[in-house]
Amino acid sequence: MLDGLAFDEGLGVAVSAVSNIGPALGEIGAARNFSEVSDLTKWFLSFLMMIGRLEIFTVITILLPGFWKQ
Repeated sequence: MLDGLAFDEGLGVAVSAVSNIGPALGEIGAARNFSEVSDLTKWFLSFLMMIGRLEIFTVITILLPGFWKQ
């Protein structure tokens, strides 16, 4: 939404990135594609896609300092 998208479009883009379902809600999913969003948003969506593929608990575990001390 910081990139100028409406609330439902921003939420739809984030949910589609995390769940890897393909098209998002709103105009980005049906009429446009992700080429119209900024590069920073594409990097953030790529990070969300990795979290979605690895599962959220795996990513949280990797980011915890206690995981690396053992």
